[in-house]
Amino acid sequence: MSFIIEICADSVESACTAHEAGAARVELCSALSEGGLTPSLGLINSVRSNIDIALHVLIRPRSGDFLYSDSEFSIMRNDIEIAGEAGADGIVTGILLSDGRIDIERTALLAEYAAPMSVTFHRAFDMCRDPRKALNDVILTGAARVLTSGQAKRAVDGTGLIKDLVKVAGNRIIIMPGSGIDEYNIAALANATGAHEFHLSGRRTLESLMTYRKKGISMGGGQSLSEYSTKIADADKIRSVIKILQSINI
Repeated sequence: MSFIIEICADSVESACTAHEAGAARVELCSALSEGGLTPSLGLINSVRSNIDIALHVLIRPRSGDFLYSDSEFSIMRNDIEIAGEAGADGIVTGILLSDGRIDIERTALLAEYAAPMSVTFHRAFDMCRDPRKALNDVILTGAARVLTSGQAKRAVDGTGLIKDLVKVAGNRIIIMPGSGIDEYNIAALANATGAHEFHLSGRRTLESLMTYRKKGISMGGGQSLSEYSTKIADADKIRSVIKILQSINI
């Protein structure tokens, strides 16, 4: 059984590393510290011109919840058009209603706008009220897959729900585990869930080349890294995950 590895990347360098390490697909976003936001057209164009593997673009206009206003929905529609024109193969998005259910109508409209691009319903799924009902609702939107941690902080902690979702989904939609996946837990997750697509960042911390470092000032509140370090995809981590999956016989 073949497996597909999707790497979440927020830079050209990380996307290229994912490609070179053997990933099948890149999910491109910006602001990973905020859970990921829609990347700029410049970033999409640059990544598309540098990788030959599948490119899916995150359509998320802001951080926070997944209940969007009419103006935000309009932005999402425009961003989908931009991503398609830039050569994206798919989009990653999702909308919830205020009561925690899937917004079937507006998510389906986004899928319609995106056609023929593939659509992944992202981890808004993990914030919904009833995941089993939500799965059927996502199927109604026309999405091709669901990215989920099994409504847990890490996918490995949501293994039970992910396994159930894979069974319920059957051939109707792909269940793609994501969040906290690495070379240390991928084998257990794959064997336990029966999933065949996995989403991870596979990153390492890279120190800034700045020699002058201003103290006492931060460009944003609550971020986990300083302005003088960043996280980028690590080829060795990605290759390790791929190698482990290739050794699994399901």
